[in-house]
Amino acid sequence: MSNWENYVRKVVPYVPGEQPGGGHIIKLNTNENPYPPAPGVQRALREFDAGTLRLYPEPTCKSLTDAIAEYYGLRSEQVFVGVGSDDVLAMIFLTFFNSGLPILFPDITYSFYPVWADMLRIPYEEKPLDGQFLIRKEDYYGENGGVIFPNPNAPTGILMELSEIEDIVAHNRDVIVVVDEAYIDFGGVSALPLIEKYDNLLVVQTFSKSRSMAGMRIGYAMGNERLIRYISDVKYSFNSYTMNRTALVLGVEAIKDAAYFKETTEKVIAVREWTKRELTKLGFSFGDSMSNFIFATHAWAPAKELFEALKKEGIFVRYFSQKRISNYLRISIGTQEEMKTLISFLRGYLQR
Repeated sequence: MSNWENYVRKVVPYVPGEQPGGGHIIKLNTNENPYPPAPGVQRALREFDAGTLRLYPEPTCKSLTDAIAEYYGLRSEQVFVGVGSDDVLAMIFLTFFNSGLPILFPDITYSFYPVWADMLRIPYEEKPLDGQFLIRKEDYYGENGGVIFPNPNAPTGILMELSEIEDIVAHNRDVIVVVDEAYIDFGGVSALPLIEKYDNLLVVQTFSKSRSMAGMRIGYAMGNERLIRYISDVKYSFNSYTMNRTALVLGVEAIKDAAYFKETTEKVIAVREWTKRELTKLGFSFGDSMSNFIFATHAWAPAKELFEALKKEGIFVRYFSQKRISNYLRISIGTQEEMKTLISFLRGYLQR
């Protein structure tokens, strides 16, 4: 009998949110933006010359890195782009977390972190959030192989103050610290200004949430030029052409339209705050989310029961079975109409 399976790299993969098909559903389970991309994106897509697809895309992604750098007031050499922030983060794990010491991240956080660590054989320690689901900065002092955490955290939506982030970076000058800011545009202050002060800090963001382009897969890291160069070297050793020509063109248009970006993020924030008030009236409790979702638990109705009832009604939210959060639902913020439908169903269901 062959022994080839003994040499397979076996991992437990990340499980993405369900992508239901068909119409007449309300999809609040994957933190997508309920509004379409910027008008310039739609126009550029209509005008895109499909004949250019016979050519390889620009390997340096210069047009997009230039546009991102201009938007944030950076140099292009401080920006790295990839196929969604997942691709960018995976490249960061591969590039920087190689000391043999455990990397640190919260126990309740983006569940892709332990998957990458296991796949790449990187040791890690999960630092427990406190009773209010807050990151304790002191847990990230001491010798380690690197630090990564989202801000706002996911799935809790809770924001860490910039001063606490700087404290973590300052206590870890000999390793790379990664702040994963997928949701920062919905109410937080970015750690980006700190990259000029700390050469060991990487800030990662995405077009998937606040720029309504989850289907286009664009993410980016910003940091010291040496860090960006090291990630790029790994990328070119893996795949020279990570970004397709369409993504580069549409990404430039998305980042250029600051007015539309501001308009849609403000709408999401307004609907989120309305939803918080309505959920509170129904007996839900949650942390003060600064993201485009709410992580809520009910006073007496089990989360799994609510999840199944909502799904049967065609309303999809996210349920996690892991310990400490198995009685919580993560509810993405949709349009005002979608959230009214959600609240109306919950009101009726809870008053049975």
